[in-house]
Amino acid sequence: MTIKTVREAPLLWEHRLPGGAHWSGVLRRGVSLRLTTQGPEANVAALFYSREQPLERYNMADTLKAQHTAMLTTGCVGYSDMGRVLFGITADSCGWHDPLCGLTDAAHINKHYGATRFQEQRNDRYISGHDAMRVELGKHGLGERDLVANINFFSKVTVSEAGQLALATNHCSAGDHVELRFEMDTIVLLHAGPHPLASGNTYAPPDVLLQALRSAPLAADDACRTRCPENERGYRNTEMLYLS
Repeated sequence: MTIKTVREAPLLWEHRLPGGAHWSGVLRRGVSLRLTTQGPEANVAALFYSREQPLERYNMADTLKAQHTAMLTTGCVGYSDMGRVLFGITADSCGWHDPLCGLTDAAHINKHYGATRFQEQRNDRYISGHDAMRVELGKHGLGERDLVANINFFSKVTVSEAGQLALATNHCSAGDHVELRFEMDTIVLLHAGPHPLASGNTYAPPDVLLQALRSAPLAADDACRTRCPENERGYRNTEMLYLS
């Protein structure tokens, strides 16, 4: 599949997410979010919930099953557990993003990078993906029971014949980007922390630039919509929600 270049679009806002930090916000239907890594070996864990009814949220199993894939890239969409399309990936310079490996937890971070505490390190402490998402969930009236399988953007994970998972090295560099076009009003949670399979013991995830853009109108031959018959049905389900 041909990877699209970054298009020019009206910039609504931008925010630099420091490496290791977390963020959440609402992206409205008709808005795109471009994530651009500011250094190599980036990873951005992401979760998605319907703004109107947060009990409807990103569903990893349906997303992969409907599109017959175990990775995400341009033309793929993120399904909710109601069969609707939360977002479509409209641009991607990496070609592969990991939807399988989940979040780091505190034990993992302490083991690989050393223990830190807010009392001493303040905002420079090492926070796990699990704890980062819990903090952001709380800002939207949600909690640990609402944690679901996430996407790890900028990370490529392969599986050996023996079933072993391996994180690819040198998969992304400074300037690599992925762009998500939101088809529903969506609560977005992000954590720019290490991937669970990252090697080494130095905690140095790069910053990521977030840019919100006005989306172009959805074309009849849109690559996300026409990727497979299931996506056509997913878009129709989404449009029925907003026309009702």
